[in-house]
Amino acid sequence: MDLLGLAPLLLLVVAFYFLLIRPQKNRQKAQAALVASVTAGTDVMTTAGIFGTVRSASAEELLLEISPGTVIRILPAAISKVITPPAAPELELPE
Repeated sequence: MDLLGLAPLLLLVVAFYFLLIRPQKNRQKAQAALVASVTAGTDVMTTAGIFGTVRSASAEELLLEISPGTVIRILPAAISKVITPPAAPELELPE
């Protein structure tokens, strides 16, 4: 095969890398950083949509309090996002 015949195949491989593989690696790095930032007292949402507060965190599992007195064990990979409390609304003073 000549080099011109391989060009579409090489272009396809490069496109797969930049469109599929590289973004997935970036998402994995972001998820790992998110899981590493979770400490006790952090409000989180799991991939199942359960909201709770982390009571204990280790590399193997998290203890998540989902209501007062109800604690569940989950894997750190199940954390979908960290919930930040909303900022207090600014009150406008009448002039």
